[in-house]
Amino acid sequence: MQNFKQSLIEFWKDEEGLTTVEYAIAGSLVGAAVVGAFTSLGEKVTSSVNAMATAIS
Repeated sequence: MQNFKQSLIEFWKDEEGLTTVEYAIAGSLVGAAVVGAFTSLGEKVTSSVNAMATAIS
């Protein structure tokens, strides 16, 4: 029983897996920011192209 208890304590204190979760969260936040930036940029480009097409017509 002592060995099992010691194993649980070591597992609880192990922070190696925590860094993987932190990297996954940080990566998803960066991905969301990139998607948001490109969405906003895409709308501005579309309006600029439409304005140029109207000016040419």
